[in-house]
Amino acid sequence: MGDHTTCLAHFDDADRAAHLATLSPGTDIDHRGTPLTAELLDQLLAALRDPTTAQPRIGAARFSEAFFSGDADFNGASFSGTVCFSGVSFSGDAGFNGVRFEAASHLGPLVCDKQVILDGAVFQQPVTLEIAARQVSCARTRWVSTATLHFRYAEVDLRDAVFEYPVLVAARPTPFALSSSGRMSPETELSGLEPGVRLASVGGVDAAHLALHDIDLSRCRFAGAVHLDQLRVDGWCTFATTPTGRSRRFPWRWSRRNTLIEEHHWRVRAARRPDRATALGWTSPPQDAPDLKPAAVAALYRQLRKSLEDGKNEPDAADFYYGECEMRRHDAARPWGERALLKIYWALSGYGSRATRALAWLVAAMALTIAVMMLWGLPADDPKPAITGRQVPVGQDITLTTDTPAPVNPTGPLTERVTTERFEKSVRVVINSVVFRSSGQDLTTTGTYTEMVSRLAEPVLLGLAVLAVRSRIKR
Repeated sequence: MGDHTTCLAHFDDADRAAHLATLSPGTDIDHRGTPLTAELLDQLLAALRDPTTAQPRIGAARFSEAFFSGDADFNGASFSGTVCFSGVSFSGDAGFNGVRFEAASHLGPLVCDKQVILDGAVFQQPVTLEIAARQVSCARTRWVSTATLHFRYAEVDLRDAVFEYPVLVAARPTPFALSSSGRMSPETELSGLEPGVRLASVGGVDAAHLALHDIDLSRCRFAGAVHLDQLRVDGWCTFATTPTGRSRRFPWRWSRRNTLIEEHHWRVRAARRPDRATALGWTSPPQDAPDLKPAAVAALYRQLRKSLEDGKNEPDAADFYYGECEMRRHDAARPWGERALLKIYWALSGYGSRATRALAWLVAAMALTIAVMMLWGLPADDPKPAITGRQVPVGQDITLTTDTPAPVNPTGPLTERVTTERFEKSVRVVINSVVFRSSGQDLTTTGTYTEMVSRLAEPVLLGLAVLAVRSRIKR
């Protein structure tokens, strides 16, 4: 607008051409509140094009509360002054591909009905972004200083982005406020959508400086990122979960746990019938998803587990430990013995994280031990010590011998051995075995060996149950 009282959109052709002729690369521009079509924006940027780079070069740019109809293409431009897009609305795509923001400290709040493209853009100074859009692409974006990225409604792609300093990506639960007027940023085009933010990918990112807050990570692809163990995951961040359907191979449902989308992709690809895997609830991989081996997925789980543990999020870290062990169990490159041990560990206690499973095995083991003790382990009668001696002449010592008869195996029908007295003794033997104590009860040979096995196996099952409970309540 400058010294004109009429905005650029309302100039007649002659006045518009005259105004654009006064512009040169690096000029400050002020088009606050201006409605700009794609054609008008192209004319404006053409007047600012640097002949040496063939790209627009702009000084300070003020577009507060402007409206861009159609696609807005700022691709390749450079802004050398403070950039103001507060309250801007885009009806089409907003393209900032390869744009250099040399002094911008704030971008937005802006609303885009479609996609904001910041691929290859460079932010030279500490900056805050406030964007409400359907999609935001930050592929290969470079953040030379600290940055805070606040989004609404958007699916965000951070592939190959470069973070040289700490960068926070967070979902804003309420509409953005316009600093100039205090009003809320209009979001009419997006009002029917869920305002939450979804992260699509961090592949190729060094996550050491990245922090996520209140982000939906259920479809986020982590493969290719480095230093995931230093990623900060705060607030209400959600991950993908296991299917809730029932497997046809087993009579039980999948235990619910947080997972990475890479495990979903692997299970669909590894299934004999991928269509059954997707029908069960596993997510099929897109065409561009890498074909990861179980060892690679296990590495992702291991790094993110460390990140959650460092953030004192032990319950979710336990889920990622479960996922890591699952991938190791399915890794055909690992030794057979290790995979067998992992399978036993999984079956007994869900890798030490399923208390119900360990307690069920403990109850079953105790019930079996009680049954064995009642039927074969307890003798027919408790052996009674007998004292025997020999009479000798008066004045001589008397020799007495005390013998305890060997336990006699019970005989007769099995049903006659199931009595209240034998049940009570069997329970006492089993309970003592769980806490590594000898029952002190006279047992048959079968009962003695049964007690020895139970004193080893049942405390282990009890310990696995305690470990599983601890992993869920540890702070």
